Amino acid sequence: MATQLARELINAGVHFGHGASRWNPKMRPYIFGKRGMIHIIDVKQTLKGLLIAKKLLADVVASGKDVIFVGTKRQAQKGVRVIAEKCGMHYVSERWLGGTLTNFRTIRSQLQRLEQLEAMAESGTIEAESKKQASRLKREMKKLRSNLEGIRRMSRLPGAVVVVDARKEYLALREAKKLGIASVAILDTDSDPDTVDVAIPANDDSIRAVKLVLEELSEAVSLGKTLSATAAKPEVGAGAARVRSKRPTLARAAEESPEKQPLAAEQAGSPVIEQPTKQSQGE
Repeated sequence: MATQLARELINAGVHFGHGASRWNPKMRPYIFGKRGMIHIIDVKQTLKGLLIAKKLLADVVASGKDVIFVGTKRQAQKGVRVIAEKCGMHYVSERWLGGTLTNFRTIRSQLQRLEQLEAMAESGTIEAESKKQASRLKREMKKLRSNLEGIRRMSRLPGAVVVVDARKEYLALREAKKLGIASVAILDTDSDPDTVDVAIPANDDSIRAVKLVLEELSEAVSLGKTLSATAAKPEVGAGAARVRSKRPTLARAAEESPEKQPLAAEQAGSPVIEQPTKQSQGE
């Protein structure tokens, strides 16, 4: 399994880093060597980071929390959107608005404004406005939809953030770190691994490499959903408490000694029948 995945990653060009002059010295443990003036990423480190990230995401989703995928660079926009929709999670593919996590209440108000504008467009209220006002409202609706479409269903803060290119999405990583949200990032040789919790060293400029890594992470999210559904499903026979019948109690009481029979009958609400004594039996 790992060998096949490593072969697919190499074929996708995940091991090609940036030029040697642009590298970050903190990425030294993830670099295999240098060929020409290009750094080569150690694929073993890529696999290691990928497996850790998959375990983290599966645990986060299994606990009932969501994951948000962030990738606003041209090479990652389509892949982030497709993968997030595939696994039913949130995404940001156009622009990360400052305060998306730390000022989430304001973002929710912007989403309400978007819903209001869409309702106006459906009812024809926008067309009834003046030409200038209608153009302004349409432009506002288009801008809000472009920036917030991927987080419309996000009613609470996510449990993890997955980022493509940690250097470009530094705002998202800062907000996640400030709120204590776990972060996973695809890092190239020019990035700082100290800004993320789980680093996946890989070529973040290759569309195929980014898509392949995101597909592996989406499988972990799907696995977490399955585990969450299994844990929430009630066990067979774990319903209401069993009501104990009185019949066995009365039956055991009838088998006991004659001295205890009147007491058991009295508790059951039935008339007490006196037992014949030895003197009456002789008569």
